[in-house]
Amino acid sequence: MTASTDHLLPLLERLSLEEKVSLIQGADFWTTVPLPSIGLRAMTLSDGPAGVRGPRWDEREPSLNLPSASALAASWDDDIAYRYGAVAAAEARRKNVDVVLGPTINLHRSPLGGRHFECFSEDPELTGALAEAYVRGMQDNGVAATPKHYVANDSETDRFTVDVRVDERALRELYLAPFERAVSAGAWALMSAYNSVDGVTMTENDLLETPLNSEWGFDGIVVSDWTAVRSLDAISAAQDLAMPGPAPAWADVVAAVRDGRLNEADVDRKVLRMLLLAERVGALDGATPRAIAPVDGVAFTREAEIEGTVLVRNEGILPLDAASLRSVAVIGHNARDARTQGGGSATVLPERITSPLDGIRAALAGADVSYSLGAIVQEGVAELPLARMQNPVTGEPGARVEFLDAAGTVLFAEDRRATALVWFGGDAPVTASSTLVVRTRYTPEESGTILLGFAGGGHARVFVDGRLVVDDTPIITGTDLGAAFLNPPSATAPVAVTAGESIEIRAEFLMGSNDSALQGVFSATVGIAPDDSDPDELIARAVAAAAASDVAIVVVGTNSKVESEGYDRTDLNLPGRQDDLVRAVAAANPRTVVVVNAGSPVVMPWRDDVAAVVLGWFGGQEFGAALADVLTGEAEPGGRLPTSWPAALADVPVTGVTPTDGTLTYDESIHIGYRAWLRAGATPAYAFGHGLGYTTWSWDSIEADGDGVVVTLTNTGDRAGKQVVQVYAERSRSDVDRPVRWLVGFAVVRAEAGQTVTARITIPERRLAHWSGGWVVEPGEFTLHAGASVGELPLQIVRATAEVAA
Repeated sequence: MTASTDHLLPLLERLSLEEKVSLIQGADFWTTVPLPSIGLRAMTLSDGPAGVRGPRWDEREPSLNLPSASALAASWDDDIAYRYGAVAAAEARRKNVDVVLGPTINLHRSPLGGRHFECFSEDPELTGALAEAYVRGMQDNGVAATPKHYVANDSETDRFTVDVRVDERALRELYLAPFERAVSAGAWALMSAYNSVDGVTMTENDLLETPLNSEWGFDGIVVSDWTAVRSLDAISAAQDLAMPGPAPAWADVVAAVRDGRLNEADVDRKVLRMLLLAERVGALDGATPRAIAPVDGVAFTREAEIEGTVLVRNEGILPLDAASLRSVAVIGHNARDARTQGGGSATVLPERITSPLDGIRAALAGADVSYSLGAIVQEGVAELPLARMQNPVTGEPGARVEFLDAAGTVLFAEDRRATALVWFGGDAPVTASSTLVVRTRYTPEESGTILLGFAGGGHARVFVDGRLVVDDTPIITGTDLGAAFLNPPSATAPVAVTAGESIEIRAEFLMGSNDSALQGVFSATVGIAPDDSDPDELIARAVAAAAASDVAIVVVGTNSKVESEGYDRTDLNLPGRQDDLVRAVAAANPRTVVVVNAGSPVVMPWRDDVAAVVLGWFGGQEFGAALADVLTGEAEPGGRLPTSWPAALADVPVTGVTPTDGTLTYDESIHIGYRAWLRAGATPAYAFGHGLGYTTWSWDSIEADGDGVVVTLTNTGDRAGKQVVQVYAERSRSDVDRPVRWLVGFAVVRAEAGQTVTARITIPERRLAHWSGGWVVEPGEFTLHAGASVGELPLQIVRATAEVAA
């Protein structure tokens, strides 16, 4: 028990054992059990690190699509992170969601991590500070944040079973540190991970009690990642809520309490925390949720992407002079079909997306803006465009979807506005159905041959005008839910079509053949795969357009097969022929700007051959508008790298994501990210913290000021600008294995042309401490360096310390 729950004891005493046990596991995929007898309504949880989907994965209930976590972290801005949390809270309340499953604050240990885009950075200080702000922004608006995944869930390979072996110092200084900061912000919930740490699965691990509760004073609930609770042993651990529910692993809790195998006091503690959460979010009679601050979510999405956009190279071409441009060649698959978010459970369905092509055309209305595909990026089928579909039942844009039983009787039908369909909770009778049927009339825009088919985890058939064209069971690679459900393989067949002449499409998915780790879950897509039969011709067309234009803007990026939940990456290469495309375009037009639409590092072997390189991440639904603002100088690129970008995978000091005999050992200890680069004496393509703006700065001075430093700098350029002041500590002579230097604080400053500004950065003793059975500050001198990146630190000052426990 904790003092914060004492006032809820009278409610606890009114509950039977059966009611208590029901409350600590979900009622279904997304809600908790209501107990009207004590005035408790159900609480709704939702995925949502970069938007809030709500309990249904449905394009008819669109969500605000915020920039990815890596884009947020690239802002290096606590205020942006706070407002990000507040905007997400407003979205949650709009969708009647009480608990948002985010932020994801695992670290960028390896650039091969599949959910790299969903995590903030490679550094615990940057991640922790932004997590703290995000949590405050969300909870100040009455919605529970759920930092995840606790802990050491830094890669996806065998994530359900992997045992992560990590020494205590690295665990404390790196992987637990962001969670500690989130708890200090008052997090009302936290998610336990699938993996084990040092031999014990996280839903049963002692780390849930120490340091989480006993040292940090956490009084919120620990919710499991979905299906992560494995046994009754999680009852005696500090695991509070098993999701989804009812949880099979806890089916015998009542009996186990009654026969003495389990202690009812352990159940009571969980119930009290669940009641406290309900009180905090307004789900308990007499509790009023905090009011939501009014926000313009779309405008914020654009602003946040601008603040996170990183300009890593600029040979004087940016910002573009819109008034003088007569012709611009926009090139790239991702320029037209941008990735605004990564794949997996964090995916939301926005009402609209502004692509880079849309944004550039709007911003450069006085120029002739051409478009060339250049190279195929998409793999597998993409859903049919809504504007080219007609529901055969309603006549409206969209498709008819029907769930049939074994006799062919329609059990459930709905009219959808998409052919990429997911059921993850909701009303559809997924488990009771034998067949899913999707029907639509498709009218092609151009004549030719299309590759029509489906994506799914089981057997399906596709008919065109009553003729069977596809009958297949695509082979799933791996056993993870991410491969089978979140990103299933495709099967297609060539179909001849004529522009303006509609075809009847009927797809039948045999649901019994789609084995899922979660009952009641199903995904299916009907669509068209790209024709990559003549890649040289695509490049040639792009080169011709570039050669005939004043400027070429090439948007390269990843696809859903590269960055997603459920699996890790195997390399850092751009998919398809994109590298060849950039080289060819740059050779044809030296005024080539490359925009990288990826949530995590990719290698760019052509980076020194182009005039500018802009990292746009997964920029959210306003990606194109924000990008146009940056390219034309309407706004400055505000981002700095939250993770090191390598020139080649072989250069990366820490890459391992694949377990050996079920174990993944963090042999590098505290040396990940830029720390590992510095230790190896290696140089990445672009260093941690690097980013260029459209003005210049002088670094004037650094002075001690109480428990921090004051850094003075001047905008020496001819326009207003943003700078991120970064402070790193170094101790060259130490009895302790240390990084060469490590981030201890940062601040954003903004200045008009010619203006001198100061940044005061607090550096508590804890930032200089190391873990040795407790937090210890080594006596002696630490050098504090200040500058614009880990590799550009013109200012320094010495700070002396006495030996203390931090």
